[in-house]
Amino acid sequence: MLRKLNRRAAIVIILAGIAGAVFAHGALAQTPAAVQNLTPAQIQNLRAACAADIQTYCAGVQPGGGRVLQCIKTNAENMSPPCVNALLSVRSAQAQ
Repeated sequence: MLRKLNRRAAIVIILAGIAGAVFAHGALAQTPAAVQNLTPAQIQNLRAACAADIQTYCAGVQPGGGRVLQCIKTNAENMSPPCVNALLSVRSAQAQ
């Protein structure tokens, strides 16, 4: 149980900085600064790694206004290992 809670907390923290805008189909001008610093390749990798999770858990969510981000946060414990790994990879690259 503790491991599951730690994973959820880690995912929520990571998502708070990057994921909402990556999946929101919005203009980068409306995104957090952390997302504006992502390379096109990083954005593409995140979309590819997390697309199935978003389709599964957030298909009915209209992008924009942080709604996809909130959906991902709500379902953080269900995100697949490839999605989590992609998020961690981007977060790690941003920390450098």
